[in-house]
Amino acid sequence: MIESWWPMGKEPISNNPDEELFVAVDGASSSEPGDTGDADDAVIGQAFKRSLCVIGTLVGLAVVVVVYRAWTRPPEAVTEAAVPSLPPPIETPVEEIPPLPFADVTRQAGIDFVHHNGARGQKLLPETMGGGCAFLDYDNDGDQDILFVDSDLVPGSDWATPAGAGGGAAASREPGGSAGRRHASVRLYANDGAGRFRDVTVEAGFSDVFYGMGPACGDFDNDGWVDVFVTAVGANRLYRNEHGRFVDVTEQYGVAGPSTEWSTSAGWFDYDNDGDLDLFVCNYLQWTPENDLAQNFQLTGGGRAYGRPQDFGGTYSQLFRNDGDHFTDVSAEAGIRIDNPATGKPMGKSLGVTFFDVNGDGWLDIFVANDTVQNFLFLNNHDGTFREVGALAGIAFDSEGRARGAMGIDISHFRNDEHIGVAIGNFANEMTALYVSRDGDLFLDEAVTCGLGPATRLELTFAVLFIDCDLDGRDDLFAANGHLENDINRVQPSQHYKQPPQLFWNRGPDAPDEFAAVPRERVGPDFLRPMVGRGAAYADIDADGDLDLLVVENGGAARLLRNDRRNAHHWLRLKLVGRRSNRDAIGTRVVAHVGDRRLTRWVMPTRGYLSQVELPVTFGLGDADRVDRLEIRWPLGARTVLKDVSADRRIEVVEPDPEQPAE
Repeated sequence: MIESWWPMGKEPISNNPDEELFVAVDGASSSEPGDTGDADDAVIGQAFKRSLCVIGTLVGLAVVVVVYRAWTRPPEAVTEAAVPSLPPPIETPVEEIPPLPFADVTRQAGIDFVHHNGARGQKLLPETMGGGCAFLDYDNDGDQDILFVDSDLVPGSDWATPAGAGGGAAASREPGGSAGRRHASVRLYANDGAGRFRDVTVEAGFSDVFYGMGPACGDFDNDGWVDVFVTAVGANRLYRNEHGRFVDVTEQYGVAGPSTEWSTSAGWFDYDNDGDLDLFVCNYLQWTPENDLAQNFQLTGGGRAYGRPQDFGGTYSQLFRNDGDHFTDVSAEAGIRIDNPATGKPMGKSLGVTFFDVNGDGWLDIFVANDTVQNFLFLNNHDGTFREVGALAGIAFDSEGRARGAMGIDISHFRNDEHIGVAIGNFANEMTALYVSRDGDLFLDEAVTCGLGPATRLELTFAVLFIDCDLDGRDDLFAANGHLENDINRVQPSQHYKQPPQLFWNRGPDAPDEFAAVPRERVGPDFLRPMVGRGAAYADIDADGDLDLLVVENGGAARLLRNDRRNAHHWLRLKLVGRRSNRDAIGTRVVAHVGDRRLTRWVMPTRGYLSQVELPVTFGLGDADRVDRLEIRWPLGARTVLKDVSADRRIEVVEPDPEQPAE
């Protein structure tokens, strides 16, 4: 029997060694996450497709048949995963794409962070999923500092001790190993204002060592100093910023979560519009090292493999309501605990989250990217509860009703109109999704028609970020890529462990390839150097108005990419300060009217995968040297209007006093 410590009384897939046939699959990690041989995925996908043409008992019968076939099918050895049939990528002439050069300035900027995944050859699944990063102004000096989240040794494993205390030098032979490493799991670098950084981890008070995943930054107590929540395999951490020094207040505020959970992305937002920040935490899988090792995942041709998410049970994410001196877990009453309708067990396998007012009602909704099960869209009911409408809205599955291996997520008004685009990075041999809103809350995946689909179908994409790299007023799309298996090329010749990041230039909605892949000649060799990309974030690190990129490599050195744009495009940056709304102004919508263009941006740092972007909002203005009209809608309904705002500067706007008129 496998000893179980699964949360909320749920059971692992099997505690019977004789049933291991159904949970251990040869070639596990190299098969597609959407494979219909997986019970969880097949049940959901089949139920979705049949719901269009059958009702009542017919649906129930179909589900029973699918479940029986899936669970009685013998394991299959997988070599090269089938590549979906898509049109070939459109080759945009190089001369039509502007220069978008990025330079690797990591070393000269003083960044020496190396992510440690704790791998020692046993291939436990958490090793391949970290880590995250954030831009934040921790010392209130007006520039963007950098925070990294490191991992250590997987808790609960029989070798989770420092090298020298039983583990030896095995880690030195494994990429990303941790032999002798006891650095703090949170690393902080202070910016001098010009894009040079100094490691201030110790003086800022970070010293804990744990298996970290990613940060969520937000001023939860509205004192003007940004605080940090960190997710982990095991108990999470909350650090309150006391004027530049961080203090662990996890126990006081009650946000550690169960020690049996594996938390991934998290974010701060005000879901109940009471003026303070609440916390949403994604939880990934019901996982233990014992269950992972017992399943004996194998690559085709031999060798231990990382297990598939299909072979572990789902779990619930958590919503913590900010009650001032503590947080209350309101997950159950808020309606975010979603069960698989076929099994009655937790469905979610959540990796990415962001927040957005999708229907314009003044209340933030929740988008969750799930790995190998349907994505969630939680619409805010205005009464402290949510209703999950992902399938009805069209963002839950691909166009054929299959769940994909979703990782990171971001949202943008990328066409500069009332419609929004939801980008989701997916597993290898699955294209990046681009769900575009149509009427009301309905979405259609336009990845193929806009050029993203064919250009992203081979990559395994974690972070996705909408970012206006050339300041032309249109959001481009960045993707951080990298596989799970360092031996993947041996069993799948089309796949590589290290993969180049990608940048897609937004050509506008009238172009046949709306998003054009930027080639080496335009983006530069530093940008396209292959890596095992995971978390990513953007900020203006050197106060020149354009946005720079930070990317974390799993088991490797982080990469800081400075934007060296060559055009003379104008820009405007806004730092918003809430007064009645939350101090960070998270959830504020800003609309810039520039000639006949209407550019919309949101204050929303939770984007991508395990990471947070800067709080200030950047508008690329192209050739325009001023904004005709700037409309700011604060989270609690107040409005600020500024007219004839000159460009190429950073301005700070404070929410108006509630007693004053809206304009």
